[in-house]
Amino acid sequence: MKKINVSTLKAGMKFDQPVYIEGENILVPAGIPLKQQDIDRLIQWDIEEVYCEGREIGPELEADKETMQALKAWLPVRDEKYLKTYRSNIERVEAIFRDIIENATIPHDAIDAVVQDLLEAIRLAPNEMVQLVLLGMWPERRLSISAVNCTIISTVIGAALKLTSYRQLQLATGALLHDVGMLRISKSILQKEGKLTEEEKKSIKTHPILGYQIISKELKYPEEIAAIALQHQEHWDGRGYPRQLRGEDIQLSARIVTVADAYEAMVSQRPHKSSVIGYSAMKNILSDNGKHFDPKVLRAFLESIGVFPVGSIVQLNNASIGRVVENHVEAPLRPKIELLIDEYGTKFSDQQLVDLTGKKNIFIVKAIDPKLVEEQDR
Repeated sequence: MKKINVSTLKAGMKFDQPVYIEGENILVPAGIPLKQQDIDRLIQWDIEEVYCEGREIGPELEADKETMQALKAWLPVRDEKYLKTYRSNIERVEAIFRDIIENATIPHDAIDAVVQDLLEAIRLAPNEMVQLVLLGMWPERRLSISAVNCTIISTVIGAALKLTSYRQLQLATGALLHDVGMLRISKSILQKEGKLTEEEKKSIKTHPILGYQIISKELKYPEEIAAIALQHQEHWDGRGYPRQLRGEDIQLSARIVTVADAYEAMVSQRPHKSSVIGYSAMKNILSDNGKHFDPKVLRAFLESIGVFPVGSIVQLNNASIGRVVENHVEAPLRPKIELLIDEYGTKFSDQQLVDLTGKKNIFIVKAIDPKLVEEQDR
């Protein structure tokens, strides 16, 4: 591992691999800029060298350039701004979570700015933001990307339920912070690859209470927001935790986040775990049968996301392949499709749209992984 002299470090520097103080103690994760307080702390501790297996990178990550190129196949060029919004807010949340871990004082402004930025993007382009969730990028930033994804899905569901602007704001803030209690769980437990012991499982189950305490006592948000973290692991049938609440005893915003959190966990890439495509995740959620999720929230979830979420790659019964560009609430199995590859395997040179509600002899036979289409293009 390469040594880096602390005297050469400057605020704003980023590296393509994590920077370590010594052993396994991470100073900053990959792609996260150094803060001046990070450097000051090293000097205060008389640390002269840090370690990194990678290299310093410029203002834009190479990985992000590659991501931009890959996304252009599925997102219109004009929507790249939403990718930038998504990416920048993940980085901002990553920094906020680092401060929470270090027990630093965090003004509401930093969190509220992320929430407002995401709410505005979701208001203007809900489908584009959901597509970014489905792409499952940056798996190494597990908690921060999960927080942003859950905020997007929760807000879209909240809009379908016609929540007021004030309640949407509370929902988005609670969704962003719902798992902050995990920041106080031992890394040795969270990163364990083998089976967890009963004691380790009990430790993880304390995260809703820890999250409630962080949000209400340290961040000083109101009870309605803190309760989302406390209740997001409660189940509709009363078999969740920590208080075994059931039905409408669980706050509505928490019931929304419960659905969004479960869906996000299925569609997002994780270390040691493959994601599932949007259709499969939706099917799994809808097969709940009143155990975990509020049926009313599930209906809103289906209406807002769709059986085949916008951005899904699907194969039709004539063997052509297309991308879902619009859903119909009254006919969720018959969305509008942009055809990408015809029945002979030839890529369309111009945009070809087909609305399945008006094509009774054409229907979707299966959803497929977008990576398969990318491989076919290469």
